[in-house]
Amino acid sequence: MSEITVVIANYNYGAYLGEAVESARREGAAVVVVDDGSTEPLPGLPADVELIRQDNQGVARARNAGWGRATTPYVLFLDADDRLVPGALAVLRAPLEADPSLGFAYGRMKFFGDWEGELRFPPYDPYALLYRHTIGLSALVRREVLEDTGGFDPDFTQFEDWELWVNALAHGWRGLQVDAVTVEYRRHSSSKHAQDRRAYREAFRRLRAKHAELYWERDRLAAESSLGSAGRFLHRAYWGPRPVPASVEQSLYRLLWRRKNARTER
Repeated sequence: MSEITVVIANYNYGAYLGEAVESARREGAAVVVVDDGSTEPLPGLPADVELIRQDNQGVARARNAGWGRATTPYVLFLDADDRLVPGALAVLRAPLEADPSLGFAYGRMKFFGDWEGELRFPPYDPYALLYRHTIGLSALVRREVLEDTGGFDPDFTQFEDWELWVNALAHGWRGLQVDAVTVEYRRHSSSKHAQDRRAYREAFRRLRAKHAELYWERDRLAAESSLGSAGRFLHRAYWGPRPVPASVEQSLYRLLWRRKNARTER
């Protein structure tokens, strides 16, 4: 029996869902698909895939419904249009098995679709996490982390995965980035990340308000951070408010990631 459940929330991505499901089944994971009120038909799914249908309630509630059905010690969330790379779950599980104090492990993303290239974020840093969303959705997480935090907060309609990892930090859990590509991220011409700064700043405001004590006591995280005083100031002054318009950032990223095998750290 698998010790990992992959939860895939779907809303009108039936054309890609089969690829996501097969990438998880290939890794030996149990798979739960939550269809969040799609208005388009679903493809046929293998008999060993659990399908939950619900009225459209948003991705946070869909994912929560999925992990609520999981009985495995580890869970990974995968978008319905993305894919796990071969060997991803074994690579992510190894550090969690070696260190029971780790709450989750995640790797790098490789774009496909409208963009090509590999997204390289800096290693996990608890101080940086307060101001910069550098983890993404598809980390392998202990079930205890989800139970402690309650999973995804439905009040966050955007950046809900960032809030989950900050919430995990508030509950004493830390993460680790593994040195491997673990997920293939399908980049559409109009993807969710092409959001205006108003939406980003509202999410960041909500994040600080919900976890006010963590932000107020951020200096205690400095001892765990590799940023240095200048790096911490940069995160507070730039990555928090992000003064550059989203349209400008997106134009720069297109130049970087439309080139095959382009790599960047951001």
